Amino acid sequence: MKFIAFDLEGPLVVQDNAYELMKLFPGGDKIFEVISRYDDLLTLEGRPDYEPGDTLALIAPFLVYHGIVEDHISALARGATLVNGAERLTFKLSVAGWKVFCISTSYQQYARHIAHRLNIFSQNVACTPFPIDELQRLVSREDFHYIEHLEAELLAQQSVDDAWIKKRLDRFYWQDIQKTSLARIMEKVKPVGGARKVQALKRFAENHRQPLSAWVVVGDSITDFKMLQTVDQAGGLAIAFNANQYALPYATMGLASTHLDDLLPVLEAWSKGGRPAVETVVRQKEKAGGSGNRGHFHWLSGREDMTTPLEIHQRIRRVVRQEAARLG
Repeated sequence: MKFIAFDLEGPLVVQDNAYELMKLFPGGDKIFEVISRYDDLLTLEGRPDYEPGDTLALIAPFLVYHGIVEDHISALARGATLVNGAERLTFKLSVAGWKVFCISTSYQQYARHIAHRLNIFSQNVACTPFPIDELQRLVSREDFHYIEHLEAELLAQQSVDDAWIKKRLDRFYWQDIQKTSLARIMEKVKPVGGARKVQALKRFAENHRQPLSAWVVVGDSITDFKMLQTVDQAGGLAIAFNANQYALPYATMGLASTHLDDLLPVLEAWSKGGRPAVETVVRQKEKAGGSGNRGHFHWLSGREDMTTPLEIHQRIRRVVRQEAARLG
């Protein structure tokens, strides 16, 4: 039996669910981009009790304020674009006897729907519970003035730098709303990102009595780097797919491609000969080079200079993920 766990947004689906939800109201795209950058800044500074991907908790008050409900999330899942080759790859892996998992920061209503489209069983999905219809009933409407003021400021700015983002959002999240119903909303949302992805993977591994060295994981962003790093260090196979600078250095190997099923030869090699067989295949493919926007492989384990792989990953990431490629 072989085991593989995919991140959802990036490897399996093109869109960023939270970004698309925020775009349902005027100015939501700009607001989300600022909050997403704030998430990066908090992660990079190592804020205690903060995990990459906690963006989904940070935006919860805004979604409640603008009347977003579960049906909105489900509708986005129905219309989401799967990454080319994702359906083919998950089907072929299932037929070949693999157990396929999804570990996603995405809200549950979105992640489970996409997983169902890819024939990944619900019990094999770890994602962020988000009872938004219940959260709507928790809020005190008079607390919304904090959101109204922040949105007005953000939308009035032509551009904002990291220093402005950090100072203004620090005040909003850790001072202004701490004694309001908005803080209670945030406390109820625990996104599955960073260390929580590692915890979810370990639960799956324990349930199936498989060490992390037996696992393949596929990720692409800052929410995945701890999971990639953990599996790589355990001797498993950590794959960066169209990754950004926050994920690429922590992977065993990388694939930059418009088609996820370009991974098939690598996963077949893993089945037959484990990590040494994968290294042989990847180094051969790296030497041969990719073709256009497909099949750019790199062996990353032990590599110090990530400049060339990162340039290729960033270019193809923009092609595949479009607007979402700007996010951390």
